[in-house]
Amino acid sequence: MTRKRYSWKLKNREIQLGDRTLIVGILNVTPDSFSDGGRYADPDRAFARAIQIEEQGADIIDIGAESTRPGSARISASEEMGRLVPVLKRLRDKLGIPISVDTYKAAVAEKALELGAEIINDPTGLTFDPHLAKVVMNRDAGLILNHMRGTPDTWEKLAPLKDVMGTIAMELEATVSRARLAGMDRARIVIDPGLGFGKRKEQNAEILAQLHVLARYDLPLLVAPSRKSFLAQKTEQGTTYATAAAVTAAILNGAHLVRVHDVAEMAVVARVADAVLEYSG
Repeated sequence: MTRKRYSWKLKNREIQLGDRTLIVGILNVTPDSFSDGGRYADPDRAFARAIQIEEQGADIIDIGAESTRPGSARISASEEMGRLVPVLKRLRDKLGIPISVDTYKAAVAEKALELGAEIINDPTGLTFDPHLAKVVMNRDAGLILNHMRGTPDTWEKLAPLKDVMGTIAMELEATVSRARLAGMDRARIVIDPGLGFGKRKEQNAEILAQLHVLARYDLPLLVAPSRKSFLAQKTEQGTTYATAAAVTAAILNGAHLVRVHDVAEMAVVARVADAVLEYSG
């Protein structure tokens, strides 16, 4: 398919999307994330990892201070900021790439943007805190709207969606409408179909195959398959290979950005997939 080009507006820069796939490198500063919980909870280690992520080829770094792994419990804004703020203070003016913060809380977003973040990645699609969009709008930041079904502690109990892409498309449209009603400029919004996030294992492959359904909303698309449970293999290396396959599928089906843990490896994957995509239109 042909991937449309966009200019994603942030406060102090515009990011061109569509010429090549952009790599969003993940930095979790949590004690309980499913794949790297606790590894970067120390601010010094988080700082070093952030610098490494940029050196490995990431175009954006996405920092998360609250886990959304299946079964995880919610934490307070003060606890989330206690993990996040020291890292943002260390990183301020130290990176050449934009910082995104993965949060659904308006108070956390406000503080993160004050400390130099340029993008808020809301894993709940404005369903947990409706004030978030107004905070992002007031700061002229970018906003990633992810589709989430239910909550992490209820995902295992949810039945499969009867029309997975129809439901995601309809609910993302409603999410974008909420953001627009809060004053968000469409040029600042990116959407994410939310692989995992309440979908059954087999339905994630369907989402990757049917990403083109979301093109009708005329918004850039981020896909985050990295190390998701539906890709889990018996070895870490096997899971990395499975992630590479999912990243390739996402790009060939229209993703503008991919959110990944293994930045250096997935940057290579993206370059090859982009070369294939160039001849597939």
